[in-house]
Amino acid sequence: MEKRRTDRSEVANCAVAGPGECIGGRDIMLTSPTYKVQSGPSRDRWLGSRQYRRRGANVARKVFYSFHYDNDCWRTQQIRNIGFIDGSRPVTANAWEAVKRGGDSAVEKWIADQLVGRSCTVVLVGADTANRKWVLHEIVESWNAKKGIVGIRVNRLKDSSGHQSSAGANPFDSVTVGGKPLSSVVKLYSPTSQISTEAYAAITNGISNWIEEAIEIRDNYTSR
Repeated sequence: MEKRRTDRSEVANCAVAGPGECIGGRDIMLTSPTYKVQSGPSRDRWLGSRQYRRRGANVARKVFYSFHYDNDCWRTQQIRNIGFIDGSRPVTANAWEAVKRGGDSAVEKWIADQLVGRSCTVVLVGADTANRKWVLHEIVESWNAKKGIVGIRVNRLKDSSGHQSSAGANPFDSVTVGGKPLSSVVKLYSPTSQISTEAYAAITNGISNWIEEAIEIRDNYTSR
């Protein structure tokens, strides 16, 4: 698998996990079976509507944000506020509860609809993200749909009460591709600063390139 070399100045305030490394995480075992994803050649990328400048060219990307709603909704909104990435539209708590009342099939359809037209899934990792059934489902569906996937730790960002949280496990450890954990393929970025505003600045400075890198990794992936 070919990888783009990332300019370290772009991620000077972040640590990256992968392949096969979990920065600030812990090993866990879920009660549900390990998720498996399909492997195979890459396909065409999807393009979105908003633009930002990368390497002298305008590239439009739409992304889907995957996160633990109860714990990290406020932190996710901070990422949405970065502005130059066209993220999936936020869902209200009432709307999400209405979807869940329709059962698993309704949730699966909602997720599938949200992924349409997105080029990358950005998994915003907090304290309990790796244990969330639907986050793992979104990761699997994104990979099988040939979309880029990247993880970003948001536990250093403050919630609505001004509190930070623990790092939590790497959700990609619970998904397998080609007989190996997905964490050996996709990356999880971790802001190194303990200060919320500095962690936010590191994410702001790096997220565009991390998304591009994730799309490139998925495009170049072939099973071994």
